[in-house]
Amino acid sequence: MSASAQPSTRDAVLSLLLERGEMDAGDLAETQQISVQAMRRHLRALADEGLVASITCTSGPGRPSNRWFLTEGGRERFPDGSGGFALGLLDSLRSSLSEEAFQQLLQRQAEGKAQQYRLQLGDAPLEDRLHQLAGLRREEGYVTVCSLDEDGHSWNLQEAHCSVQRIAEEFPTICDQELLLIRRTVPDCRVERVHWRLEGGHTCGFRITPIETA
Repeated sequence: MSASAQPSTRDAVLSLLLERGEMDAGDLAETQQISVQAMRRHLRALADEGLVASITCTSGPGRPSNRWFLTEGGRERFPDGSGGFALGLLDSLRSSLSEEAFQQLLQRQAEGKAQQYRLQLGDAPLEDRLHQLAGLRREEGYVTVCSLDEDGHSWNLQEAHCSVQRIAEEFPTICDQELLLIRRTVPDCRVERVHWRLEGGHTCGFRITPIETA
């Protein structure tokens, strides 16, 4: 592929990752009608520029695959002002409301979102619900991977990219509402946070354990 064609291919890759959340090199190569090896070269170049990163996905049979996603730097190539608007809105609300009222507002939002998730997930088995939840989160800009824990009983929900990280850096309480959101989405499970990006973790992670019923 000529050097002049490379920028358009890479721009297309960035746009696809913005739209779909995360993809592997094979799927990206197919959309651009180039070889997987050529796509991997593009991805490595984008990673060197700090625009994309990858996470290893081990869900399902077969070898683990690398799923590629936009970094914050990559997302900044597509400015929309929504982050700044949300920060300004939350700052105004915090200034005009008591701390208790502000927390209640965030809690209502999390519970409302959890209700939407539950309606979409239905009454499927837990494994199916969690994989579907991971898909819903990816559609919202998170890079979420669901995998069975080493204990063979619990599940891990790992989020390598958080679509509200910029907001959470200013309002860490948002992370508490994210934890509440997951708990309300799977009320038949015990949910605990095991990794947190704001404390230096590579991902935000939740361990989800079914509650044993008598």
